[in-house]
Amino acid sequence: MIVEGTVLRGPEFEPVEGRVVAEDGEITAVEEEAVDTENIVLPAFVNAHTHLGDSIAKEAGAGLSLDDLVAPPDGLKHRLLAAATREETVEAMHRSLRLMGSTGTAACIEFREGGVEGVEYIREAAAGLPVDLTILGRETEAAMHEADGFGASGARDADFDRLRNATREAGKLFGIHAGERDPHDINAALDLDPDFLVHMVHPEAIHYDRVADNDTPVVVCPRSNLVTGVGVPPIRELGERTTVALGTDNVMLNSPSMFREMAVAAKLADVPATDVLRMATRNGAKLAGLNYGVIEPGREAKLLVLDGDTDNLAGARDVVRAVVRRAGAADVKDVIL
Repeated sequence: MIVEGTVLRGPEFEPVEGRVVAEDGEITAVEEEAVDTENIVLPAFVNAHTHLGDSIAKEAGAGLSLDDLVAPPDGLKHRLLAAATREETVEAMHRSLRLMGSTGTAACIEFREGGVEGVEYIREAAAGLPVDLTILGRETEAAMHEADGFGASGARDADFDRLRNATREAGKLFGIHAGERDPHDINAALDLDPDFLVHMVHPEAIHYDRVADNDTPVVVCPRSNLVTGVGVPPIRELGERTTVALGTDNVMLNSPSMFREMAVAAKLADVPATDVLRMATRNGAKLAGLNYGVIEPGREAKLLVLDGDTDNLAGARDVVRAVVRRAGAADVKDVIL
C-alpha cells in the first residue's frame, strides 16, 4: 500500500511531501519526494474516553445537572439504559462506532455500563467494524474479567480498593473519573494508583505534584465539561506534568467526533496544535497499548487522509494547525484502518 500527500511524519507531525509505504498493515517507510496531490496524511485518531451506551439518548436531559444526568445509579442515562432493549442499545452503539470509523477514529477506550452483559453488547455492536475497542467493564469484578479492565465511576461513589486489586492481579487496565465536579475525590482516586484519570477539571497543587510524581496519564474531555457546566480542564498545566489524551465522553452530550474535540481543546488551551494532535493520536494509543498513532516505520498503518483542496482546507498556511482547528468530516478523503 502506498499513500501520497503531505505526510505528518513522526511524533512531531513534521509535514513532509511524499508517501507512506506499508506492507501487511505495517508502515515500512516514509519517503520524502514531490507528489502531485493535495492530500494530507495523518495518524488515525484514538478516542481515549467514551460512553457509547449513551448513543440511545442523544441530547436527552437538557438543563440537568451533572449528577442528574450521569451519576450512578439513578442519573438519567442509567435509567434510560435500564429501560432500553438489547437491540436498541446495540444498534445505537453500532451507529456511533460506524461514525467514528468513517471519520478517522481507529480505536476508543470505552467505559461500558451494564456489567458482563454490557460488555457483550458492545462487542456485538462492534462486529464487522474496523474500530479497535479497549473495553473497561463497570459495576462488577466479573465485568472486568470479561473486558480489558475496569472503569470506575469515581472515588466518591464507592470503595474501589478490592476491584483495583483484582484488576491489577488480572494485569488489566484501571481507569477512574476524578476531579470532574470539584477536587475532593482526586486524592482518593490517586491512592488507587490508577493507570489513568479522566477529567481532572479541578486539580490543586498537591494533585499536580502527585500526577507528576507518579506519571499518571490524564484523559481530558473539554466539550463534555463545557456542556455539564463543571468548568474547563487545565490542559496546558496537565500536559506540562504528564501524558494527556483526548476523549469525547458521553454520546448523549456530544458527538464522538475527534475533529470537534481537537478544535475545542485547541481554542480553550494555550498549547501548540502539535500537542493537541498528539493528544488525539499517539497519547491515546499509548494509553491503550496500541502500536499506532504515529506515522513512522514499524507502526501499524492506521491512517486518515484529508483532502487538502476542499473549500475548508485549501490555502492553509499551517497544515497541522488547520487539521486541529479547522478540519472536519467533510474533509475526509480516505480512512485506512
